[in-house]
Amino acid sequence: MEDKLILGGVEFNSRLLTGTGKFASKSLIPGMIEASQCEIITMALRRVDKTSRDENVLSYIPKEMTLLPNTSGARNAEEAVKIARIARAAGCGDFIKIEIITDMKYLMPDNEETIKATKILADEGFKVLPYMMPDLIAAKKLEEAGAAAVMPLGSPIGSNKGIQTRDIVKLIIENSNVPIIVDAGIGRPSHAAEAMEMGADAVLVNSAIACSADPVKMAAAFRKAVEAGREAYLAELAEEQDTAYASSPFTGFLEA
Repeated sequence: MEDKLILGGVEFNSRLLTGTGKFASKSLIPGMIEASQCEIITMALRRVDKTSRDENVLSYIPKEMTLLPNTSGARNAEEAVKIARIARAAGCGDFIKIEIITDMKYLMPDNEETIKATKILADEGFKVLPYMMPDLIAAKKLEEAGAAAVMPLGSPIGSNKGIQTRDIVKLIIENSNVPIIVDAGIGRPSHAAEAMEMGADAVLVNSAIACSADPVKMAAAFRKAVEAGREAYLAELAEEQDTAYASSPFTGFLEA
């Protein structure tokens, strides 16, 4: 049986989502996409400039890719909804990543406003992927509001500190009926593998790839890590033990 990621009724082979921000040059994006084999890529609407090929990020994204515009810059549900509608009108499709941030010091998402925006946009037929502070109750409310997936952060955005919220993220994974995509803070391929081993359905990685010395090679590393983590999860990891257990018996050899 094929192991597909299903978001909003659409099937995807790759469980690695990538972004378009922070690259030293947009010309690196096509190589990153090819190396990562990602099928979904997120972007801020302000990077879409149809008057300039060099500045328009869409010029560097293959047409078969699924675009995931985000509502970066929105401070409340009303602004996020407006940005989503503009993205759809601009031809970016029905997928939208809700990103509502009012905390400018730590860039933590506002769950309350995110739930409001998710409900409005889901009712309008958008496939909504809300970025949220890990909270089990908020995750269930987002699911009830019509989210196609829920995207809890692993650690502060751009921090590269890994999954510091693992206990709550694990609860969300175990109690959700929609895909869980770990977003923000994933800085190493091992972090991505850890998220997948926990049972996350996918991860979104941007800064760790874009800010590396070799984004194309790093994208390939993340692809392999996500695949390995998913395979480990499906294989069912051996349970941790508090004491040592020999893999071979101690008795019956060299004994009279």
